[in-house]
Formats: sequence, C-alpha cells, structure tokens
Amino acid sequence: MNKAKRAAVIAGNWKMNKTPAEAAALINEMKPLVKDADCKVVLCVPAIDIPAAVEAAKGSNIEIGAENVHFKESGAYTGEIAANMLVEAGVKYVVIGHSERRQYFGETDQTVNLRTLAAVKAGLTAIVCVGETLEQRELGYTETLLKFQTKMALTNVSASDLDKIIIAYEPVWAIGTGVTATAEQADEGNGYVREAIAEVYGKEVAETVTVQYGGSMNAKNADELVAKVNVDGGLIGGASLKAEDFSVIVKAASK
Repeated sequence: MNKAKRAAVIAGNWKMNKTPAEAAALINEMKPLVKDADCKVVLCVPAIDIPAAVEAAKGSNIEIGAENVHFKESGAYTGEIAANMLVEAGVKYVVIGHSERRQYFGETDQTVNLRTLAAVKAGLTAIVCVGETLEQRELGYTETLLKFQTKMALTNVSASDLDKIIIAYEPVWAIGTGVTATAEQADEGNGYVREAIAEVYGKEVAETVTVQYGGSMNAKNADELVAKVNVDGGLIGGASLKAEDFSVIVKAASK
C-alpha cells in the first residue's frame, strides 16, 4: 500500500449470502470492530439486502455497495438494476465484472466497460474485477490479459473520473478455491494493472488509482498481502461473512 498516494479499501463481497435480517445483524456486529479503521470499509451485498444494510450502517464508517449494475437507465431488462436506482437506495460502490458474473451470466469485457461507464456517470465508485484463469497463467498470458482487461474496462473513462474507479485483481484460480496467490504474485498482478493504467493515463495518474487484490484474502494472509506496494486493500469473499475475520483484514489495511 501507498496511502500517501491512494486510498486503501477493504471491500466485502457477500455474493449470494445473508437475508436482510442476517445482513443487519452482521453489520451491527462489525461496526464496533472496524470503527477505528484507517482505510475505507465497504460491504457489497445482495440487492435485496441493500435497504437493511444501508439502515444498519448509518452513523458508522461502513459504506454499502452493490454486486452488479446494468448499463441502461431503464428498460425491458428483467432482473437487472440501474445505477440511479442504486444511488437512490444509498449505495456508494458497485462490483463490476466479477469472474462469477463473467462465468455464469455472460459478462464480457464490453459489457463490463458499459456497466463501468454507467456507474461512474451516476456517481458510484466502480470496483472493476480483472483476472486470469489457471490455464492462461500457465500459458504465460497473465500480463497480456490483465492489461487488456483493464484497458477495455476503462475505455472512454476520463482521467478526471478515475477517482471513481477501483480495480480488483482477482486471479480466477484463487477465488473460492482456498488457493491464494503468493504476496509476490498478487503484487505482480496488481503491478500489471497499474502499468496498464499508466500506459493510457500516465504514470502519475496511475499512482493515484486504488488496486485491490481479490482472491481468497483472509485473516491469516492479509498482513503479508497488504504490505506489498501495489496491493491497496482487498475485495474479500468468504472472510467478509465473519465479523471477526473481516475486522482482522481491516486492521491489517489500517497499519
């Protein structure tokens, strides 16, 4: 991390877990544990949990995010949610292009870009996910793929809007598998992302963009991961569903 140049952000991605009542209970359990954080604390929750989560987080340093957003403002898109709907509900952040969205719901680099543009236009901070599969890594395409995905996601995003962008490097082979990239691999991947931003916007601008690591970061490995210069926090899956574990990660990013 380099807090002198960019924000450190720990964001929980709850995926399809927790009812509204359970969401409120978990947030209330988390609030005293993370109240002294020296990093941004975000919880990205299922759409149905958003009202309960926003209410539970009131008066605390926890901000609420969504897990997806559509690129149209309205229309015949059954099951989707527009950016202005999220804003009105009190959402501040939104995860875009998570590997599970790409794998199971047909997200592409093009739709990730469109969703990112819609989020930024509405004033949301987009947490844009990029990452390679194990096969792609073994073939030596990690750098090429991460740079391509990053540049695609940021197409038509102005330099002045990069303050509404967070990139989360999530190696697909380390999500939900229990396998975590080494701290060196995480730093290298995040470094490729930062290089891609620098190639488009310049190095000085790239140094201001928060790049998270998102691949099975947990209470045991958080200290080592966030100690790396290019790792500006994490996009946390399973560990964000346990108040104590999540607070340990927040504390690691607060050092």
